[in-house]
Amino acid sequence: MRGPGPFFVGGTGRSGTTRLTAALGEHPAVFALPDETRFLIDPGGLEDLAHALTEGYTPYHGDDALRRFDHLMRQQLTGQTLTAFRGSDLPGMVGPDRYWSALARFQELLTWYVFDEAIPPDPRTATRSPYEPRTHRRVVPRYFARRQELIAILRGFVEELFLGAAAEHGKQTWCEKTPLNILSAPFLWEMFPDATVVHIMRHPLGVVASHLHQPWAPDGLEGVVAWLAPIYARWFRLRDALDLERVRLVEMRLEDLSRDWPSQRRQLFAALGLDDVDTRATFERPAVEHRDSQLTDGERAHVLRELGWAIERLGYGRSV
Repeated sequence: MRGPGPFFVGGTGRSGTTRLTAALGEHPAVFALPDETRFLIDPGGLEDLAHALTEGYTPYHGDDALRRFDHLMRQQLTGQTLTAFRGSDLPGMVGPDRYWSALARFQELLTWYVFDEAIPPDPRTATRSPYEPRTHRRVVPRYFARRQELIAILRGFVEELFLGAAAEHGKQTWCEKTPLNILSAPFLWEMFPDATVVHIMRHPLGVVASHLHQPWAPDGLEGVVAWLAPIYARWFRLRDALDLERVRLVEMRLEDLSRDWPSQRRQLFAALGLDDVDTRATFERPAVEHRDSQLTDGERAHVLRELGWAIERLGYGRSV
């Protein structure tokens, strides 16, 4: 087994992942990426790429996957699109020079060859507009019959970015936070078998109340509950199938962290294989519990009715 890390932090969103990552980043051994990096598990990212170049391979599916990944890395995660990614600066998180050079090498490793595919004239008129392109750039990706060969390339790319940034900050390992890391945990462990996935949980009543105040969340109580229900369902199904003797999973409750942070911090760092250190980032009860009064009695009853099964599975009990 290698030393501590890397660490992937996840949850439902609005469950304390940002605060926990900030605390981990104050440890002298851990470099915490300052924001969600997205390219590991989001649509068009490494998880999709791994499927398209292995068991899902066709030249066209692979071309599409490489094109989507290129758009994700060069447009979306550099803040160039009018989407929720606007303002993102992934290159700035890891160092622009490191980012662009690593990306170019990575794409070269995944590309077999490139050719210009002819675009025929409009079949209705047999003519062309003077402005339309005559060819389409087709990228033919490599096919990886041995998935582990590709996984090693993906791992090397991530380590060049994250471990390189960690070393630049004088840190030994790194931590990445994207809330839905928990739903892609098997893929993250496939890339990094020694990684620890840290799942921070929060009572669903607090999660729902907090979602209702976020501009990116669904509108209204029913929309938020409908968003969260399949996340909980898939996590429980995934967790039930985990071999906890083989993978490193640490689960913490936000409420416990806020009630006694020094004690919980010591337990958390010990579970992660880290020496205990004091941190400026803490969890305060008022910051967690202020959501308790934000739902009406009717809204609370709706959440308990629709998500009671998840509340029980998380160990909170249905009566609140």
